[in-house]
Amino acid sequence: MATAPLFRILSYGKKYKRRAFLASACSVINKLFDIAPEILIGIALDVVVRRDDSFVASVGIVDPKQQLMVLGLLTFLIWAFESLFEYLYLILWRNLAQDVQHQFRNDAYQHVQNMDVAYFENQPSGRLTAILNDDINQLERFLNVGANDILQVTTAVLGVGAVFFVLSPKIAVLAFLPIPIIVIGAFYFQKKAEPKYAKVRELAGRLAGAITNNIAGVATIKSFTREGDEAERISALSQKYSIANTEAIKISSAFIPVIRMAILSGFLFTFILGGLDTLNGKLEVGAYGVLVFLTQRLLWPFTSLAVTMDLYERGMASARRIFNLLDEPIDIVDQANAQPMELKGGIAFHEVNFKYASSPHNILSDLNLDIPANTTHAFVGQTGSGKSTLVKLLLRFYEPQSGEIRIGQQPISTITLNALRAQIGLVSQDIYLFNDSVYSNILFGQPNATEADVKSAARLAECEEFIEQLADGYDTKIGEGGVRLSGGQKQRLSLARAILKNPKILILDEATSAVDNETEAAIQKSLANIAKDRTVIMIAHRLSTIVAADQIHVLEAGRIVESGTHAELIEQDGIYKKLWAVQTGLPTS
Repeated sequence: MATAPLFRILSYGKKYKRRAFLASACSVINKLFDIAPEILIGIALDVVVRRDDSFVASVGIVDPKQQLMVLGLLTFLIWAFESLFEYLYLILWRNLAQDVQHQFRNDAYQHVQNMDVAYFENQPSGRLTAILNDDINQLERFLNVGANDILQVTTAVLGVGAVFFVLSPKIAVLAFLPIPIIVIGAFYFQKKAEPKYAKVRELAGRLAGAITNNIAGVATIKSFTREGDEAERISALSQKYSIANTEAIKISSAFIPVIRMAILSGFLFTFILGGLDTLNGKLEVGAYGVLVFLTQRLLWPFTSLAVTMDLYERGMASARRIFNLLDEPIDIVDQANAQPMELKGGIAFHEVNFKYASSPHNILSDLNLDIPANTTHAFVGQTGSGKSTLVKLLLRFYEPQSGEIRIGQQPISTITLNALRAQIGLVSQDIYLFNDSVYSNILFGQPNATEADVKSAARLAECEEFIEQLADGYDTKIGEGGVRLSGGQKQRLSLARAILKNPKILILDEATSAVDNETEAAIQKSLANIAKDRTVIMIAHRLSTIVAADQIHVLEAGRIVESGTHAELIEQDGIYKKLWAVQTGLPTS
C-alpha cells in the first residue's frame, strides 16, 4: 500500500519515458565516473609500489613517471566527464520534475474545476489550495532530488560490487553484509514514518485553510477586535503542525546513526581483512587501496538515504492527497446523448423534488412551473424556501432526486453542460470579482467582446458614472474580490459582466440588494432593455425590484403557494401582500 502512490506516479509519467531514460542514463554514467577516481588511486599506489611490474606496465607503459602522467590525464578526463554528466542529469531531472509538477497541478486544478458544486460546500478552500500548491511542490522536491539519489545509490552498489567481486570475492561478501541491514532498516523506518507524514500533510492543509480564511475575513476580524484570538488560534494550529513535523523528524533522524554503524562494520571488514590479505601476499597493495576507498564510496552514500527516505515519505504523503483529490468522483457530467444545443423556448419544472445530502427534508417538493420564453419571472419567499435552489438546478449544479427540467422540448440533461451554462447568465448574491482591472472583470463575461460592447454593458448596468470617477477609469485595479469597491459597485460590475455575456436566460439572484434606491431605480429602467428577447429569472427580498415582472411566485417550504402579477397578488390578500406591507409600511388590510 505504501508504494502504490510511487507506482501510480511512474504510470502517470509515461509520456515522459524518453526524458526519464536520458536523465537516468546521465545519472548512471555520472556515478560510474564518480567511483572511477578511487580505482585510479589504487592503480597509482600499484605504480608507486611495483613500478615496472605494475598493472599499467602490463598494458605497455613501462616507465613509472609516464604511468603517473597517463593516470593524471585519465583523472582529468574522468573528472571532466563526471562534471559534464552531473550538469546533464541535473538539467534533465529538474526540468522533468518541473514538467511533471506542472502536469499534476494542471490536471488536479482542471479536475477541481469540473467537480460538483456540492463538493466545494463541504471542503475548506485552504485545504484545496494546500494540495494544489504545497503538496504538488513537495512531490516535485522528491522527483527533483530523491528519485535521482535512489538511482545513484543503486548504481554505486552495482558498480562497486562488480569491482569488489573481481578483486576479492571474500571481502566483497563481508563488505556487502551491512546493505541488507540498511535496506531493511529503511523499510522499517519508512513504515514508521508513513502515518507521521500523513498527519503532517493533513495539518498543513488545515493551517493553510485557516490562514486563507482569516486573510479573506480580515475586515470582520478587525471589526470584532478578535486579532489576538485569531493569532492564538493560528499559533495553536502552527504548533500542532510543528509537533507533528517534530515527531516525523525523530523517526527519520534515528535512521542516520543506524546507517553509520552499519557502514562502519562494512568498512572495518574491508580495512582489517583486506590489510591482512595484503600482508600475507594474497592481495596487491593497489587492490587493497581500491577496496578501502571503494568501501567508503559504496557505503557512505547510504547516509543520505535518511534524507532521501524523508523526501520520499513527504512526497508520497503529498501524492496520496493529490491522487485522492483526482479520484474524487464527478457525478454531474454530460450524458452520452447530450448535444451542444441552442436554448430555445421556455423553462418547465415538472414534479421536481430535491433535497441536499445534509438535509433530512426536501427543499423543493413536487414543484411544477412553466416560465414562457422571453418573460420575466420573479421568486420571493423566506430564507430556505428554495428560491436559490431553483437556480442551482437549472444550471445543473445539482440534480433533482426526481422530476425533470426542460428548456423548450429538451430536458436539460440532454444539453451539454458547457452549452447550457454558456447560454445562462448568473448575477449571484455572492459576488466574486477578480484581482484585475474593471475592464477585465467586465470582459470576463465575453472575452471576444469589443471595447464598445464592454462600455455598453457598463452603461446598462449603471456602472459608467462610478467607473469614470475611479483613478484610472476602466483600467483601475479593484483588488482581490473587488475589495476597493463598495457593495453596490461590485453588484453593478457583476451585472455588467452578465449582460456582456448576452445570455438566452438571465438570472438575477438578489442582484440589486446592495445598491441604493436611486441606482436601483435606474437599473430597473435598464431592465426593460436587458430583458428584451431573453428569459429573466429574478430572486429578490426587496419586492420593489420585481414589481414589473410578468409573473411573481411565492415559495414556501419548497412549494409555490401564490403566483400572479404584482397587482394580482396584492388583491389576493395573501403572503405576498403581507410582505409588501412590511417593506412599504402600508397596512395589511
